[in-house]
Parts: sequence; structure tokens; C-alpha cells
Amino acid sequence: MSNIPKKRWSQDVTEKSNALDLDKGVFTWKNPKRIAASLKRSAEHSKRRKSGAFRSAMSMLTFYVNRGGKDLPRSQKAVLMRAKDELRAQFGRERKQD
Repeated sequence: MSNIPKKRWSQDVTEKSNALDLDKGVFTWKNPKRIAASLKRSAEHSKRRKSGAFRSAMSMLTFYVNRGGKDLPRSQKAVLMRAKDELRAQFGRERKQD
């Protein structure tokens, strides 16, 4: 048995996504607009995604925040949450207000 810890499956998903080719470290960046632009570009250029570009990009971001980033510092989680709003804006999909 190896002493090297196994990667978490969620980390493996974000590093080796079959649907999107993500820029290295995209979820560690501090600029929400840059994160959103990178995810949008990745989703729009992917030939392997199963849903629309917006949905694929938002799904990857949400997945990371909910599963892969569960140990995120509060400040980085806030950046990623702002990146969700920025992603909606870049795709021309405004958040619905109640």
C-alpha cells in the first residue's frame, strides 16, 4: 500500500474534465471576470460537452464551489460566487429576481 495520498475524486474531475479543457489554476484566480471569461472560452470551444456552453461552464463552477472547493477560504469562495454572476452577465443571462 502506498503512502502517497490519493487525490479526491472531485479534484480529479476539475483537473481532468472530459467536457472542458480548463486553464490551469482557474479556480484559484482572484479576478471573477477573468475566471468567467476563461470558463466561457473553454465551454464555447469544447466539442465534448453534453449541454450548452453556459450550462457547462456554470456546472463546472458550481461543482467546484460545492464539492471540490469545500475547504476554500471564505475570500476565495466569495470570488467564485461573484464569478457566477459575471458568467451570467458574459452569456447575457441575468439572474432572475423574485
